[in-house]
Amino acid sequence: MLSFPTSTVFERRIPKQKFYQNLEVPAEVKRLFIEQIKLITWANKLSAQTMNLAPGQTVQEIEVFSIRMAGDALDSRVLNLMDKQIPYHLLFVLERPDGKCQLSVTYKEASQSGSSAFQLRQNYRSDWLPAEGLTLNLTALNMDALYESIVRQIAGDALAAPKAETLQAAVEQAQAREKLQKQIDQLKSRMRKEKQLAKQMEIRREIQRLESGVDAAYKG
Repeated sequence: MLSFPTSTVFERRIPKQKFYQNLEVPAEVKRLFIEQIKLITWANKLSAQTMNLAPGQTVQEIEVFSIRMAGDALDSRVLNLMDKQIPYHLLFVLERPDGKCQLSVTYKEASQSGSSAFQLRQNYRSDWLPAEGLTLNLTALNMDALYESIVRQIAGDALAAPKAETLQAAVEQAQAREKLQKQIDQLKSRMRKEKQLAKQMEIRREIQRLESGVDAAYKG
């Protein structure tokens, strides 16, 4: 079962409108907050003090938000908006009406502009599991390592990059593989529809070239 040290407990209910009432947010995103979320709770604050860890160079705190959903789906734009509004690293614990839970984390980096803003890079989600089946190993030496561990545990095979020395490099390699795979899938679809054999062969050669790129991206 997912549990955090009692020293991290925050447990503050956050009204949904706090995330959009004073911003220029599309009406559709406001509707998603209203229709897809029942309750938002700022559940835990993971920091060097509350976790008894050394401070991180890039990660100061990890805020844990518990979201009780109204149905079985939660649009990614909802979590993106929350991630953009809060200048800390976030971990979401999503709960469906049937009791199944999911962990969601977006790898984010500090803005190069020097502001407190973050750049959202890639979202990862765990499988839907009964609450008692949801676990996270929180063992780490400092806050940077704790954040990296959480991201990697939730991402699983999606961040498999044997030669990546940092979390940032692993995310970049994974994104490169994903981009190449989308191109390959599009070419395969074109090849199935192509009537001319010569054209099919040409597309096939391009697919093979891209597939070798996927292998290279995986190996780093």
